[in-house]
Amino acid sequence: MSVRPTETDHPGARHSRLAIVGTGLIGTSVGLAAKQAGAAHVAGFDPDPGALRVARERGAIDLAAETLAEAVTSAELVIVAAPVAHLPERVLEALELVDHSCTVTDVGSTKSAVCAAAVDDNRFIGGHPVCGSETSGPEYASADIFKGATWFLTPQVITDPDRYRMLHGFVASLGAHPVAIDPAAHDRLVALTSHLPHALSNLLVNQAGTTRVGGHEPLASAGGSLRDMTRVAGANPHIWVDIFLENADPLREALAEHRRLIEQLELALESGDAAFVGHWIAEAGTYRRHLLAEVYPSVGGLFRLRVHVADQPGVLAGITQVLGAERINIEDLEMQHVSPDRGGSLSIVIAGESEAQRAADLLAAQGYGVVVSDIMEEDA
Repeated sequence: MSVRPTETDHPGARHSRLAIVGTGLIGTSVGLAAKQAGAAHVAGFDPDPGALRVARERGAIDLAAETLAEAVTSAELVIVAAPVAHLPERVLEALELVDHSCTVTDVGSTKSAVCAAAVDDNRFIGGHPVCGSETSGPEYASADIFKGATWFLTPQVITDPDRYRMLHGFVASLGAHPVAIDPAAHDRLVALTSHLPHALSNLLVNQAGTTRVGGHEPLASAGGSLRDMTRVAGANPHIWVDIFLENADPLREALAEHRRLIEQLELALESGDAAFVGHWIAEAGTYRRHLLAEVYPSVGGLFRLRVHVADQPGVLAGITQVLGAERINIEDLEMQHVSPDRGGSLSIVIAGESEAQRAADLLAAQGYGVVVSDIMEEDA
């Protein structure tokens, strides 16, 4: 299953025929990316005619099918992009309609239920592209959303190796990195790295939002830490209710372990155990640096430029134009607004110490106050 497919091995090739079941953000993005990769014909079906129309208008699909049967006719690969609660049903419906030569996959963020439903059919291979955004709907779809993203595939014992190679090649043709994983292991992994952070984000912002401290509202004086940790709070309930409930057991296990670790910290605080707290913070810093190293490998270090900016039109454009004119690449950028009077703090991440210093000098010459720090050492 590690064979690298050639261009003609996968439905991203020029003469391929795809069917996309569900034309929301991910389904429509698959269509756009597949067309960009050379797919000859992409049919789409969605019970929401509005979503289907937008996908067609954006060029993600060539045919807006009125029925699932019409969409999958003559398809070589069917991608089911339905909500996770409906994935097993939709996958089985597709398998009943397609012939033996067609392969069916999905893009759901939980894998155990859908893989169990189709466990006896070697035409199905589960999938999950680890990407997306806080927005939803075909109008926000992008062909570039998969570039560099991990795309989990869940082949099972019964899986046809040729189908797996084909699907592996298709995923790679969209710019993603296919990674094989067991369905149950996948669900435990995403419970820890995705579903738990979403749950805690909601908990944190709800706790702050429903609490009053001496008559003060915590949200009114919240700093960057709370904003950073709650970026995904309140994400689309229609999507996330299903995800939480479909992956309830692994998420409950992750929450239980989280509760145990909180209790450890509580005991350390109660006993004044400075050694434990110090080690706990340092350990988190080490793991965070490992996380950043995975995101930005081999870039010669990462440096953060904190730039105080005024609250007025054109400021951000001016900064990016100054750096762009000197061919300085911005790895990441974040704006923290303080107030209309005080402006805000712009955080710019630059790879390489010399490039970061060059960027700082350029901005300082423009009259900006700039502070440079090594991200890998910020929490050391």
